[in-house]
Amino acid sequence: MSAGPGGTDRPGTDGADTGSVATQTSEATESGEGESTEGGGRRSMSRRTRIALAIILLVAVLAAIGFTLSYFLDARQYVSTDNAQVDGTQIPIVAPTSGTLVGWTGTQGAVLRPEQVVGRVEIDGGYVRPQRPIRAPAAGTVATSDTTDGAYVTAGQQLAIAYDPGDVYVTARIDETDINDVRPGQTVDFTVDAYGDRTFTGSVREVQGGAAGVFSPLPQSNSSGNFQKVTQVIPVKIAIDDLQGLELIPGMNVEVNIHKNG
Repeated sequence: MSAGPGGTDRPGTDGADTGSVATQTSEATESGEGESTEGGGRRSMSRRTRIALAIILLVAVLAAIGFTLSYFLDARQYVSTDNAQVDGTQIPIVAPTSGTLVGWTGTQGAVLRPEQVVGRVEIDGGYVRPQRPIRAPAAGTVATSDTTDGAYVTAGQQLAIAYDPGDVYVTARIDETDINDVRPGQTVDFTVDAYGDRTFTGSVREVQGGAAGVFSPLPQSNSSGNFQKVTQVIPVKIAIDDLQGLELIPGMNVEVNIHKNG
């Protein structure tokens, strides 16, 4: 009890003050514990983050090492390129004379027999308009057709290109820096983009005696002062062992691995 003004006692005041102080002390203690818990939580999360980052970095380094080792091992065993395509012996179909094309059936995908008539050329001239037949020179399937019925054609003009689907091969263009490791008879593994889950086998049949750029319609020339040296590619012809019952069409993209010791 305490005495108020005029000597009157105020019962319970000291107890209230003491309870208030205790309450404040308890709240401060709880607040400190909460802050400590939060601080501990932040420190624990930071450690987990550092561990996760370290693991990710370790995995990335191991992956890079594995890729590098695989690359160098493959480079020692294979000559590889994705600059390759399915190819075939072209069978050109040409106009025998000049005139108007009539009855043309040599459209893309048409299957031809030797000496089959695929159209006629109607020769312009007076009342009589003789026609000369256009014949397929060999059996094959038309890959491209460059004309339509009713078009005017000239003698010797290429009207279509056919190929024999049973006599296709792969043409791989090998960098000149790797061509010394390629020779006829070597074993070849290759995949075709159209049949990604299949691996085909074959063998090197021929290494062309000249860079592909030399035989292009517009070969490079170093006569000007702006010549820039580029790595040339050498065409390599690869025979296919087994078509596996699939249709390989000229122009399909291929990835090739030529065994250096095969």
